[in-house]
This record gives sequence, structure tokens and C-alpha cells, in this order.
Amino acid sequence: GHTLQEAAAPLGLEGVTMWLAEVAQTALPVVLIVDEADRLPPASHEALVYLMRNAPPNLRVLVGARPDCPFELDDLVAYGQCVTVGAATMRFTLNETLELARNRLGAAFDADAAARMHELAEGWPLGVQLALSVIASGADAHNQVSALSAHGGGSLREQFVGLLLANLDPADVGFLTRIAFLDLLHPDLCRVTVQAGDARERLARLVRDTPVFVAGEASDWLRMHTLARDVLRQRFAQLPAAERAGLHARAADWLAEQGLIEAAARHALAAGQSDRAYELAERSLYESLMARGGQGTVLEWLAHLPPAELDRRPRLLLAAAWSLALSERHDEAERPVARILAQPEVDDALRCECALILSGAAVFADDPDRFAELHDPWSQHPPLRDPLLLHVHANRSAFRALLDGDPALARLRQQQAPRHDLNPAQGYLGRWGDFIIGLSYLWEGQVLLAENLLRPTLVRAEADLGRRSPFATMLAVLLAAAVWERDQPAESAALLANRQDVLERSGLPETVLLGFRTMARIAVAEGNERHALELLGAMHAVGVARRLPRLRIASLAEQVRLHARRFRPETCRDLCEQIDAELAHPACPSGPLWQRSVTVLRELAQGYAAMAAQDWRRGLAFIVRADELAGRLRQGRLHIELLGLRAFMLDRCGERSQALLHEAIDLAQAYGLRRVFVDAHPALGDWVRQTTAEAGRPSAATGPLAAPMRAPQPPREPARARATPSMALTPKEREALELAARNLSNKEIGLAMQVGEETIKWHMKNLFAKLDAGTRKQVVSRARILGLLDNE
Repeated sequence: GHTLQEAAAPLGLEGVTMWLAEVAQTALPVVLIVDEADRLPPASHEALVYLMRNAPPNLRVLVGARPDCPFELDDLVAYGQCVTVGAATMRFTLNETLELARNRLGAAFDADAAARMHELAEGWPLGVQLALSVIASGADAHNQVSALSAHGGGSLREQFVGLLLANLDPADVGFLTRIAFLDLLHPDLCRVTVQAGDARERLARLVRDTPVFVAGEASDWLRMHTLARDVLRQRFAQLPAAERAGLHARAADWLAEQGLIEAAARHALAAGQSDRAYELAERSLYESLMARGGQGTVLEWLAHLPPAELDRRPRLLLAAAWSLALSERHDEAERPVARILAQPEVDDALRCECALILSGAAVFADDPDRFAELHDPWSQHPPLRDPLLLHVHANRSAFRALLDGDPALARLRQQQAPRHDLNPAQGYLGRWGDFIIGLSYLWEGQVLLAENLLRPTLVRAEADLGRRSPFATMLAVLLAAAVWERDQPAESAALLANRQDVLERSGLPETVLLGFRTMARIAVAEGNERHALELLGAMHAVGVARRLPRLRIASLAEQVRLHARRFRPETCRDLCEQIDAELAHPACPSGPLWQRSVTVLRELAQGYAAMAAQDWRRGLAFIVRADELAGRLRQGRLHIELLGLRAFMLDRCGERSQALLHEAIDLAQAYGLRRVFVDAHPALGDWVRQTTAEAGRPSAATGPLAAPMRAPQPPREPARARATPSMALTPKEREALELAARNLSNKEIGLAMQVGEETIKWHMKNLFAKLDAGTRKQVVSRARILGLLDNE
């Protein structure tokens, strides 16, 4: 680039052209970095755009600029020649934060603590670094993160204030303080709330100049980062009560006018306008619950609503019943349902909806027989007219088929849900359908199908409801179980990180079982048996706290499996006695559906206990009975595990078992189950690996490589015009000149160069200027005269 600094060097685009030619002739990889390009004067900005459009292959250009700085390179982006990297791309993903924390903290790394830190900082790079610095300074990562979670926490808050707020203009700090109480921000909302005519301009400047905000994609809506919002909300709480009430009231007015009724109701309540808040809540909560699954929002409102208000507002009462039924407070759903049914003029449609509410509570209570009792009378031709309730009914019918041990029928029934005129509410309910289908695939052992279905569903659920919402957590548990079976432990652990408390409190019993079992098996694979036993003890405690005996039995059965791996017969025998005591307890459910689900756990635990004692013949009898039950329920994954255990025990008894073992291996490969045998017992896993190696069997992931296909060679073309290397033209201008010499149109040249037609017009305009030509024919003619174009 020294030629550009010489006194006689040409200026403007001609000088840039010479520099590009020099770069191209060096044939060395070159990177040009231009930061704060939004501050360039117009002529330099034009030169930079010219440079990027004419960059030779060995030149990479990195440009840093504010989002509102135009470059008009959309065609290059569309053709993959330019990439735009924005704030959303720069924000850390959870996996990136986990990797960063693992490298930074070493042995002190804790996945749950790192995930909580990530959510606290929302992936904001500065926030993550600050939080890591605070955590690294302490001895216990969990305690440090807990301290950070309390309003931005101590030293992190002090660092944040020192780095940011202390350097802002006091008027800007006051503005931010008075809008911090809003969850979502809009320029007009801020203008009305703060009563400032310059609110839009001030907000735009703060968004541009500070790292406080998270902007929406192609939207005027944005929000504050959690760290900033927590600090500023503390300052908001120190404002006079009358001023805070006025801010809330004006926000409620604007939000209600925009149709954001639930948010308006919350601000009206905060402003002391109780009657108006209850009226707005009645208009919005039922629809919000059905559309977005906002059980938590409704439960928060229940804490503020007097019982008399609920009785006066039937839709609020329905929303309360639904929310209680689908939460850890499911046992409280009976009371609002009884109050609904006690009202006059109750029709069959309302009775059916009440049955749907109570059957949902039965699912959360792990009482499948009560669920069947409530669902079956309405299973055929339900008297429902609302498409949303019909969709809920279809989901429940699918779950009923799954309880009967027919996963394929469950999928068929779910697919019969109404799908015309889908709206956001049916989209949410459709994700519940995906949840049931994913569970049916896991039930069968079809983990590949479960993974493909659940990945996009989880992404959408996290975007709509939040990562730690109960529904997103339950979806994550199913996906984590699937990817664990596919032998992807790091991803499985990341999916479950910082979700255990949500799972304990709000998860369906089946997801609690799957989640804790997966976490325990991850711990065993990492050689941390102590933590695995701790997790299984926690699952037992959840069963006690939520009165879910199946969870207690499943915890004990999984502990038997774990101790059988180390051949501890006395411990296994004691745990089996505890299982029998649980089943003999008078409070234990006696329904056939529930009993069938726990009998298979008991038989499996007894088989593992016999295995620990190396009593192979006795253990084989229990495993055979467990396999018969698994076959009736079509639990394919468990069936494959039991096939492998049967083959192993037959081999230890001196009987022929190779055919049975090969069948189990074939099924596991077909289903994508890579951990089923090693999770069952390490001795079985070693035997499978040895047998597979001796037989020379390829794994499911390998196979002969196909011969590479060669593209057909095009026929030789006659001699054509070729642009000669020159300092006067850029490489892209030379290519455009060659194609123009073949009488191709701009559109055809663009297709040949894989760029847009506007880019070709740009190049042709530069060729006209450089060659002092008025037509395309003159361009080609003068290029030949000047030696810039000849024939091959």
C-alpha cells in the first residue's frame, strides 16, 4: 500500500484500483480491517464500498460499524460473498459459555452454576466475563452464582455500575431508571411513560452507544439486559411512590391501547388501579394461558385476586383451574372446578372442559387410572366447539393410547388434532403434541426420530417461553435422554444444566424420572458414583415431597442397577426390600395401569440384584418376566436392554446365547442406541464390544465409501477473449470485461459471476469511466486497443 502514500499517487477510486491490483499480484492472503467505518466521510465510504465489491480472492475485508451505517451490499450477502455479524451472533450460546467456563475454572467448573451464570448475563460477552471473574475469586461456584443472582449481586453490580452507569450523563441515567420497570421497551411506550418528547431519539442513542439493550430483529421492540435492568430497578424502587404509580398507570394506558392486555393489567395493579387490573386480567389470562402456556403468570395473579373476584369472573376461574392442574399445585384444582360446576347453566361442553382440567391434574399426580376414568367418558365425540379444546382433547387421547402401550396409535390420535386456521395458541398446543410424540418415540427406543422431532420444537419453546419454563424444561429432558442414548454426553449435560430445580418442582412424573436417570448416568460415565447416588436420592426426595410413589420406586430400582455394576449383593437386596415395602404400603395406588408401570421396575430391580449376587439362573427368571411386561407395553428400548441381559446371563449359565446377543446388537444399531448395553452393565458392554470385534461387524456409523463421482467434462470451446493482468482494472472488472466481450447481458454476467445484476451494473459503470466509453461495444473495442483484452 506504499504507492497510495506517494505524492504522485492517484486519488479516489483510481488509487484504490491500483492498490487492489497490487494485492492481487502478491498472491498472498491479506486482511484489511476498518473499524468505526460509520465515521468515514462520504468519499471514503464510497471508496470502501468500491473496494469490497472489487476485492480479489486473496483479500479479506473486516468492517466494524454501527448497525445504522448503510453499505448496500445485500446482493453480496445473498450470494455468500459477504457475511453480516450482528449482536445476536456475537452473543454467547450456552454451549460456548459452558466451554469458556470449563477452560477458565478447571476443576471448579460446575455445569449448573455456569448455566445460571449464562442466563444471568444472557450471553452478553461483557457480562459473562464479569461474572466469571467474580466466580473465579470464590471457592464455591454455586454460592458465587447464587450471590450474583440476587439483583445482579454484590461485586458484579459494583463493577457494572463502575463500568457503565458512572460514565453516563445523569439525564440518561434518570431516563433509564424510569423505563427499567418495563419488561419490553418501545420508543412510543417510553415517550408516553416518561412524558419526554425526545424519548425516541434518546433511546436510539443509548441503544447505539451503550451495551444495555437487546434489540429485536427487524422490530422497534427491545429490552434491557438482566444485569442492567436489576441495577436500574433498584434505583426505580427508590423513586417516590406517587411517581412510580404514575409511570405504571401511563404504561398501562398505552399497552391497553395496543392490545397488550395482560401487560397492561400488571401495570394497572402496580399503579393501585385494582378494579381495572382485574377487568383487564379477565380479558387476557385465559387466552394467554391457552395461547402461550403462561401458567406461571396466572398463578402469580392468583396471589393478588380475592376469592370473591374469582367467583364474579368465570373466565378467571377457568384460567385458575387450568393453571393449578398443570403445575405442582395440581391437587388444588378440584376446588375451582367444583365452584365452576356449582354455577347455574353448566352445559356438557363446560363439563367436558372440567374433565380435561382434572385429567391433566391426574397426569401431574401420576395417577393414570384416575386419568383414564376422567377421559374415557368423553373419548368419543366430545361436545366441544372450541378448536383449542379439541386440540387438547386430541393430545389427551394420544396420551391415553400411550398408557395402553400403543405408541403408534398415540401418534395417530395426536395427528387427528384440528389443524385448520392454526394460530399461536394451536402452535403451543401443537408443541404439546410434539412432546407426546417424542415421548412415544422414546418409549419405543426410536431415539433418532425423537431427536429430529424435538430439536426444533425445543428451540421454539425456549424462544417463546424461556429456557427455564416448565414446558421447555420437559422438552429438554426428552431431548437430553435421546442424545444420551446416541452417546452425546456433553450435549445431554448442557440440555439439563440449570434445570433440575424446575424439573423437581413442575415436571411431569415421566420427565422427572427420565431427567434424573439421565443425569445419574452421565455422572456414572464421568466416574462420579457419589454424585449419581446423590441425584437418585434427590429423585426419591421429589417422590416423597410430591407424593409420587412411582418416582420413589424408580429411584430405588436405578440405585439397584448402579450397585449391581459393582456386584454389591447386600446393598441390592436391601434396596429391593425397600421397593417391596413401598408397594405394600396402604397408600400405594392399586389401579391396574399404575401397578403395571411399577411391576416392570420391580422385576428389573430383582434381576439386577440377582446379577449382583451372580445368581444367574434366578436373575434370568426376573429378566424374562420384565421383558414380557416391556413387550406388552411396547417399550422397545427396555426390550433391547433386556435382550442383552438375557444373552449375558444365558452365557454365564453355559447356554448358547450368541443368536440372542446378535439380535439385540442389530436392534440397538437400527434404533441408534449406542449406550444401551454399557448403561445396563459394564460387563455386558465389554462382552458386546468383544463379540462385535471378533465378528468384524461394522458399526451403524461406518460403511464402505462410495467412489467419488466425477462431473462430466464440458466440450472444448473456441478461442475467447481474455482480459490481461493490469493495474488499471480490478480482477472482478477484468472478469466482467471478458464476459461482456462475449456479448452477454448484465443478468447473464451476474449469473456467471454469481453476483447480482446491480453489482454488474456497478462494474460496468466503472469500466465506462476508466475506458472513457459510452457503449458496451466501445468498452470492448478500447480494451483491445489498450491491450487489456486479447484472445486465448
